[in-house]
Amino acid sequence: MAEAKEKPVQMIRVSRSFVGQAEAEAVSRVLLEDGYLGMGREVQRFEQQLAEYFEVPADWVVCVNTGTAALHLAVQAATRPGDEVLVQSLTYVASFQAISGAGAVPVACEVAASTATLDVNDALKRVTPRTRAVMPVHYAGNPGELEEIYHLARRHNLRVIEDAAHAFGSRHRGRKIGSFGDIVCFSFDGIKNITSGEGGAVVTSDARVAQQARDARLLGVEKDSSRRYAGQRSWEFDVRHQGYRYHMSNIFAAIGQVQLQRFPKELAPRRVALARLYRERLAPVPGLRLLEADLEEVVPHIQPLRVLAGRRDGLREFLGSHGIETGIHYKPNHLLSFFGGGRVKLPVTEQLYRELLTLPLHPQVSADDVNDICDLVGAYLEGRGQ
Repeated sequence: MAEAKEKPVQMIRVSRSFVGQAEAEAVSRVLLEDGYLGMGREVQRFEQQLAEYFEVPADWVVCVNTGTAALHLAVQAATRPGDEVLVQSLTYVASFQAISGAGAVPVACEVAASTATLDVNDALKRVTPRTRAVMPVHYAGNPGELEEIYHLARRHNLRVIEDAAHAFGSRHRGRKIGSFGDIVCFSFDGIKNITSGEGGAVVTSDARVAQQARDARLLGVEKDSSRRYAGQRSWEFDVRHQGYRYHMSNIFAAIGQVQLQRFPKELAPRRVALARLYRERLAPVPGLRLLEADLEEVVPHIQPLRVLAGRRDGLREFLGSHGIETGIHYKPNHLLSFFGGGRVKLPVTEQLYRELLTLPLHPQVSADDVNDICDLVGAYLEGRGQ
C-alpha cells in the first residue's frame, strides 16, 4: 500500500498581483481589435483617466514603462550631472539608481523611526551648495512630513521629487498625493496599489519637466507623443536631450485603466481594512512596534512592523515554516557597495533594517489569513511557538 504524501503547505504571499477577467478582456481588446501594441491611444486614455482621478490637467501626467523610469526622467529634468539629491537610505535601490542614472549624486539621509519616512532635520544637515533636489519616499504609502519637506525645499531653492511608488491613493491633509506638489512619481508594477503589469507615471505642473519627460520616454524625439496618439509616426524630427526607450505600451495602459476603475471601491478599501485588522490584532503583542500611519489618509502598500530584541529573523523563519511569506523592506542603500558600502553611518536606518519585517498585504489576503498570521506572531513573541 502506497504511503500517503503530505499535502504541501499553501504559501500566503507577502505581495502579489490582483488581476482578473476584466483585465484579461482589456488586453484581448488591444490584441484583437486595436492591433497596435506600442504607445498609442490607450496610453493617452490612461493618462487622461489618471488626470481625472488626481483632478489635474491631462498634460500634467506622463506615463512610462516603470516607476524607476519615472524617477529617472524626473531627476534628469530637474538636475544637472554632479548635482546632489537628498534621499532616505531606507528605500528600494530603484530610488538611488534613478538618481545616479541621471548623473546626479544620491545623498543618503536618515529616516524617522516612527514612520520610516525621511527625517527632515537630518536632511537639512546634509544640504550643500551642490544640493538641487530632495526625494522623499512615501514608505508603505505614508507621505511623512511632506509639509516640512516642501518648507525645506523652498528655503534652499530645491526641487521636490516625490517617490510615491507605494502611495497611489494616499492623501496628505485631505489632498491626494499627485494632485499637488512639484514632481510626483508613481509605480504601477505588478504588486503596487494599482498595476498596469509594468508601468509608472510622472505627474507635474511644470510644463518644461512634463514635456522633457514626454519626449525623453521616446528616445528624445520631440513631440512624438502627440503623433503616436493620433496613430502616426515621426519621420522628420529633432532630438535635443538624452532619451530612452521608456514609453508605456497600449497593452499595459489597458490593464491600468481597469485597475484604476476598480481602485476606489474595491482595491483601496481592501488594503485599508486589512491594515486596520493587523493594527487591531498586533497592537497588544509584546516585543514589536507598528509604524505610525493614519489609515484615514494612507492606502498602505505593505504591512511592515518592527520586531524588537533581535527576534526578527527567528520570527521570519517561524512564519515561513507555517506557510507565511515575509519580506524585509529594505536593505539601506548606503550599505550597498555601489553607494558607499557603509562609509556613512545612519544609526536609525541601520536599527530599523535589523528590525523591520513585512507581513502579507494585498487584496487576495483574507481576514482569516490576517487573524492566523497574527496568532502565529503572538505565539512566537510570547514564547508559545518556539
